[in-house]
Amino acid sequence: MIQFLAVLAAPFLNLPVIRRIRRNHGLEHATIHMLSRKQKNLNIAGRSTNTGFYLYGNVPTAEVEAAAQEALHRMRHGEQGLAIHPNCGTGLVTAGVLTSITALAGTAGMKQSLADRLSRLPTIVLLSTFSLILSQPLGLALQQHFTTLGDPGQLEIVSINRYEFPIPLAGQRLTVHFVRTTRG
Repeated sequence: MIQFLAVLAAPFLNLPVIRRIRRNHGLEHATIHMLSRKQKNLNIAGRSTNTGFYLYGNVPTAEVEAAAQEALHRMRHGEQGLAIHPNCGTGLVTAGVLTSITALAGTAGMKQSLADRLSRLPTIVLLSTFSLILSQPLGLALQQHFTTLGDPGQLEIVSINRYEFPIPLAGQRLTVHFVRTTRG
């Protein structure tokens, strides 16, 4: 079903700017996979654009560069599954949307009394749990067919810039890397 929808959406998904974002998103995930293999309990997040991707987390720049280059090399040599990551925002949004829809469905026709609301709680919990279970494979499928692209094409890493920002009231700094790409 998801694959069929992706075929229908292909004209949009293959617009040059969308294709570049999807390729960068795939390379972002692959880079995070490489970093995770070297650093246990890695705490990092990413965000992709049509010109590259951001990584938010305290990682040395040399490690980001090595991981991004290794990820690109591996993707070019057939490891396109690296573009899929279980902690992607696509999966989180999928879980949020499905859970919200099922929670609303569980309240359909409900009266306003507290007793009626409480009597529906087991149904809502069951529907929400089911939607969370379903959202994991669905989110991965949406990544594979819509939000990432495992084929890097002619994507090249141009530069990696490091930025640090103070975190108010925490006494710490947030490290952000921007991996600039071209020819995606």
